Amino acid sequence: MFRKMRRIRQQLPQEEAIRILEDRTSGVLALHGDDGYPYAVPLSYGYRDGRLYFHCAQSGHKLDAIRADCRASFCVIDQDQVVPEEYATCYRSVIAFGRVRILSDDAQRRDALKLLSQKYAHNDGQQEIDRFFSQTCLLEFTIEHLTGKEALMLTAARSQEPSA
Repeated sequence: MFRKMRRIRQQLPQEEAIRILEDRTSGVLALHGDDGYPYAVPLSYGYRDGRLYFHCAQSGHKLDAIRADCRASFCVIDQDQVVPEEYATCYRSVIAFGRVRILSDDAQRRDALKLLSQKYAHNDGQQEIDRFFSQTCLLEFTIEHLTGKEALMLTAARSQEPSA
């Protein structure tokens, strides 16, 4: 169902793509928006066990788009450095494809908020969770396909690294 990467030599190992999702703090969620136009929105996120978690308001374009079509992609840029003398960019990124659902179970919602709080505030955030719980919407993105890609100059450097 998903396309194979055309420049396969530049594909990151799956473990590296997952590491990027674990380490980075923001990405862009792309949805099927109004009147067939793509709708892409930058978001903070949490990652665990093949799923991404987002928080948002309880209404708006994002939720309307998800309700109309739950299929989505999420892109995270790990590295983006212009190398002028090479007329190139030294980049590394991942793209996840999957389906988004609005969490309705309170235990799952609290768990997602704890994950986000641990990632961004480095604590369980219980007071903040209790304070904003009723007015916060939580989304779960189940990853169906994940690819990572990097610039050839990074791929070459990786292949020259000594094995552990």
